[in-house]
Amino acid sequence: MALLSRCLAALALVVPLVAAQSLPRAPALLDKPFRCVNWAGHLEAQIPEGLSSQPLDTIVDYIASSGFNCVRLTYSIDTALGQTVSVEDSFTAGATSAGVDATQFAAVYASAAALNPFLATATRIDVFGAVVDALAAKGIMTVMDNHVSKASWCCDFTDGNGWWADAGDGIYDADNQQYFIDSDWISGLGAIATWSLNHPGVVAMSVRNEIRQLPVVDSVTPWFSHVENAGNTIHAAHPDLLVVIGGVDGAMDLSLIKDTPLNTGSWAAKRVWEFHAYSYSALYTLLGTDCTIVTPQWGLYAGFTLEQNESWTGPLWLSEFGVGMTGGTEDGGLDTTDASYLSCLVSYMTNNDADWSLWAVQGSYYVRQGAILSNETWGLLNFAWSETRNPEFLPLLGAMWDVTQGPGI
Repeated sequence: MALLSRCLAALALVVPLVAAQSLPRAPALLDKPFRCVNWAGHLEAQIPEGLSSQPLDTIVDYIASSGFNCVRLTYSIDTALGQTVSVEDSFTAGATSAGVDATQFAAVYASAAALNPFLATATRIDVFGAVVDALAAKGIMTVMDNHVSKASWCCDFTDGNGWWADAGDGIYDADNQQYFIDSDWISGLGAIATWSLNHPGVVAMSVRNEIRQLPVVDSVTPWFSHVENAGNTIHAAHPDLLVVIGGVDGAMDLSLIKDTPLNTGSWAAKRVWEFHAYSYSALYTLLGTDCTIVTPQWGLYAGFTLEQNESWTGPLWLSEFGVGMTGGTEDGGLDTTDASYLSCLVSYMTNNDADWSLWAVQGSYYVRQGAILSNETWGLLNFAWSETRNPEFLPLLGAMWDVTQGPGI
């Protein structure tokens, strides 16, 4: 999101402020709120991260014991359309795709198979199934999140996964669009929805992570038809799933639905909106970073969806937020920027009794941006996936863990 933030910052337009709302929580469509953590599985190895560091059950036990009841599990369209590739072959192909040494990457696979023997005969989708089922056994829900088309790190304007290649608006930019092929995307969503029929731990699917047009250059109009088609596809394959939809500008802006309602047809009752908010989310900080300025921006671009009796009214889920976990001088072991941001966010989310998903559980990646066993400094777990990286962090979420309001209060 760094490049996206810089581009949006350059468009520092004056926008009106709206007050933060005290509104019902979401998703009210479930019998319990989302208190989630993200678990990445969308990078080049094409299986959920961490299995070269710990047994699957150890990771799942950690998530459960930490108090989470939900995981946002990310995947690529490459995986959705290549489900039957063996894990070993996936690592072999992943080395080529990531541009890393094949022998070194094979050693990562060997470590994963030693800790998780089922990997020796598993396919990519078998691993996702094992993760979902292990989580479900602990009472933890899964939201399948289509993070990217081409399996890789995300997100900026150069990864080719941001905007539909066939959008036909603005100027085609291969750097931002080349891998986001609509027909593949729709086929992949349908494939995962169908697969989820046999994995009842999956309660929802998000249509796409951080959809991002080039500001000014691209019209947002294609978002409507593409997202409607995606929702229809998921609903047709698996009518019981919630359908999660993020807006444009990297999941920061849902305001386009105020003027033009999204046609959700027969799945309108299952629609859940999502948004992302970080300290560096430029759209929310165009007028400054003071909490009294930022919170109205959250309301303006996303929180308004909780207003009652409007065409856009629906559950809202903060599906990504997070901070650096490497330490700082502020209470909770955060740096000054993150401490200020988190305090503001916790207050806003608590007042709205809103649902959320922390970025992220993973302490490392099999490979990321050309680096094997890359450290995730924003990870809840440490590099070895053996303990909490910053033990002071989770208590900072305070009342975000609690449910204090019901729908309509």
